Parts: sequence; C-alpha cells; structure tokens
Amino acid sequence: MSFVFSNIDGGTLDTKDWLGKPVLVTNTASHCAFTKQYEGLQSLYENYKERGLIVLAVPSDDFNQELETNAAVKEFCDVNFNTDLPMTEITKVIGEDAHPFYKWVKENTDFSPKWNFSKVLISPAGEIVDTFGPLTGPNSRKITNHIENLLAKGN
Repeated sequence: MSFVFSNIDGGTLDTKDWLGKPVLVTNTASHCAFTKQYEGLQSLYENYKERGLIVLAVPSDDFNQELETNAAVKEFCDVNFNTDLPMTEITKVIGEDAHPFYKWVKENTDFSPKWNFSKVLISPAGEIVDTFGPLTGPNSRKITNHIENLLAKGN
C-alpha cells in the first residue's frame, strides 16, 4: 500500500513510510457534532505512538463542515485540541474525485465514509483490518482491541 497525501504542514505524507506500523485513518471536519473526536484521536496517538501507531487525520469538506483553508484547519486543531498527529490538507474522501486511498478502500471493502470521523484501520502489512463509522470513537474497545492485537503481532 502506497498513497501520497499533501501534508497540512507542507510537503507530503507517504503511507509507504509507515509500512510495518498500524495506521488509523480518519476523515475529519472542524464544524461537526463529532469534532470532539479530535481529542480521542490525539490521545490514541499519544498512547500508542511509541509502540508504532500512526493516526492520520484527513480533513474533508465533503459533508460541508470544514473550514475554508488548510491554515484555518491547522490553527483550529492546534488551538482547540493541541494536535501533533499527522494531518493532510483538505482532501476529497467520497465520489469520483476521492483521494486514491479512499477509492482503494471502497474497491476492497465497499466502505466509503458516510459522514465525518469515519475510520479505516490499516495493518502494518498495509492491509485493511476494519472500518468504523463515526459513532465508533477512536478509543473504543472495537478499535483499541485491533490496535493491541496488531502491535502484539507486529503485522
């Protein structure tokens, strides 16, 4: 699995750099009822990053709830949630113009975000482990059990 995203901090984020590590990818938005999940994403990242977990936030305006610019999104997340997890620029996650990562997920699982804060867990081998809707919080046992198992196995 190798997908390149534009990094909100400049440059790119290449998923091939994360092979060997589990990755939780979440489409996010700043003006959503689920926006407080940023707290959970950040705490999940802090709890597991030393063991290898990557948590990738993918801001998207596909559901008309994101700020206008990448700079505004970055500032919002820094000020409100003190985030330091990897984050892409505002990215399409559904439809024909969806980022190739989300097209790949759809082709392989028939999962496509139906709303903000949908999650995709990728194994260290680059395979889709599971997908979760926005009602499943980042620190839910459904997600953390998978992460614990992946980190224990190392694949």
